[in-house]
Amino acid sequence: MNSFKEIISTIKKYDKIVILRHQNPDPDALGSQVGLATALIQAYPNKKILTGGHNAEGLKWLATMDEVSDDDYNGALVICVDTANTPRVDDERFNDGDFLIKIDHHPNDEAYGGQLIVNTDASSCSEIIADLIDSTDELTLTKSVAYYLYAGIVGDTGRFMYPATTQHTMNVVGTFISLGIDFSGINQNMNEITLAQAQLQGELFNRLQVDESGAALAIIDLDLMEKLGINQEKANSVVSTPGRLHEVTSWLEAVQKDDKTYRMHLRSQGPIINELAKEHDGGGHPLASGANAKDLDEVNQMFKELIEIVKDFKSKGE
Repeated sequence: MNSFKEIISTIKKYDKIVILRHQNPDPDALGSQVGLATALIQAYPNKKILTGGHNAEGLKWLATMDEVSDDDYNGALVICVDTANTPRVDDERFNDGDFLIKIDHHPNDEAYGGQLIVNTDASSCSEIIADLIDSTDELTLTKSVAYYLYAGIVGDTGRFMYPATTQHTMNVVGTFISLGIDFSGINQNMNEITLAQAQLQGELFNRLQVDESGAALAIIDLDLMEKLGINQEKANSVVSTPGRLHEVTSWLEAVQKDDKTYRMHLRSQGPIINELAKEHDGGGHPLASGANAKDLDEVNQMFKELIEIVKDFKSKGE
């Protein structure tokens, strides 16, 4: 593992820097990516600093990406944030630069890159970027930088409801607020859903399978998304919804993709579920992970495995 000082030293060596993050970005992926880019642009105006990846339609209020050409990678420093493993990087050219740095808060299952900082105790990658900025006189935490990082922290802490929220997290956020960011506006943007998404929440409750153990499964198929006029990205907005039910301890949300496979979202309020995700082409945090299922049989198999995980957790009185 490398120090913040070593990361800054490497950044200073390069005139071109491309900052990437994971596919299907959430607020933390975009917040850490663009927050870091903004801090570097402010500190090094003569460097060419770009953010790459596909735009997230529902998060364009937060950030949009630059056009990154093949030539931009030539001789460039590439920094991947909030991305645990290379298959999830949202640009297959990530290894075409001169040097690669990984900055992340997920379990370090793939220690890629010539340098890396991984802090699994951090609430979010945005919190790590805030700490990186605070560690050096080279970078400055400004109001514009704090805007992105605040959105990232709020997103990955579930508005400070998740156990990863620490006193340090709140101290960092307090610094952001002292800079005058429009935190209420950010919160409103993150809280807002469309009528179709609200209807999806209702459908989800109707379809939700809740086992007596406290494990639950919701399947959002292509027919339902077509009926409501929503895409897969908007369907992901209800991933936290089952956790509002008293009877639910851990849950799976299966969102069908165009190729008829399923993107699996795993969430938990106690039992560790990232090992289950790893067994099904995924991974992530102990209480929040993602995986893939090739068909409904695999979806149902994952649900059976989740039931056993929850039963085992409760039998131990954890």
